[in-house]
Amino acid sequence: MQVPSHPPRPVMPQCPPQHMLKGQKALVTGAGSGIGRAIALALGQAGADVIVNYVSGAETAEQVATEIRAYGAQAMPIRADVSDEDQVRTMFGNAIEAFGTIDILVNNAGLQQDAAFEDMSLAQWNKVIGVNLTGQFLCAREAVREFKRRGVKPDVSCAAGKILCISSVHEVIPWAGHVNYAASKGGVMLMMKSLAQEVAPYRIRVNSICPGAIRTPINMEAWDTPEAYQELLKLIPYKRIGEPDEIGRAAVWLASDYADYVHGISLFVDGGMTLYPGFETGG
Repeated sequence: MQVPSHPPRPVMPQCPPQHMLKGQKALVTGAGSGIGRAIALALGQAGADVIVNYVSGAETAEQVATEIRAYGAQAMPIRADVSDEDQVRTMFGNAIEAFGTIDILVNNAGLQQDAAFEDMSLAQWNKVIGVNLTGQFLCAREAVREFKRRGVKPDVSCAAGKILCISSVHEVIPWAGHVNYAASKGGVMLMMKSLAQEVAPYRIRVNSICPGAIRTPINMEAWDTPEAYQELLKLIPYKRIGEPDEIGRAAVWLASDYADYVHGISLFVDGGMTLYPGFETGG
């Protein structure tokens, strides 16, 4: 793909929200549940065809695909461990064979394996870094190769491709007892920004969404009782937990041409968790 010396001014979309991504092809990793599921459904509702990646729970992934098809979009589940290079390459090959190309990658797959630092095993460290950070690298690399091969298709999008890295407020907030997780998200932040800097001339947009406390199974212990919920709210100035759909809507906007000049940012969707609420009474 050649870098355009004087690219034309982009034509902004004139379409209702349910058509914001019409004709685009998306791949969402870890799309079987939680935030990944919400993003996959939101992209499908906005008109995108969606590859629903999962590593376990084939029936759940097929349910997500079925819901997307009900919106009139195509959807196909593909099993792949994003920390495995061969499986990632195979997944992208199958996705491109099925859909013709990929326009949007949502790097969502992630996990936690928590322990006090002195008790954390190398296996726990490697597992979290492997999925949360290396997995995003492997998928982004395949996406960039496809975006460069295809180039900009103005009738589809202003950009040659869009990558959304799902990070966390813990790319900036330290988290004792979760050192491997926080380290992985800090790595995602600088990987995203460095990649964004590198591929911008090719009209490839790269950004992150950084959720705060969201009502998903991964953090159920923090919100599933009234006592835990009230304790959680001490960390959230907006005084409520976030919902997965809110991340989905942010992803649709950030992947759309409405956000064509948004590049290399960490979009915090956190109810103000990164505002250091411990200082709200003056410290």
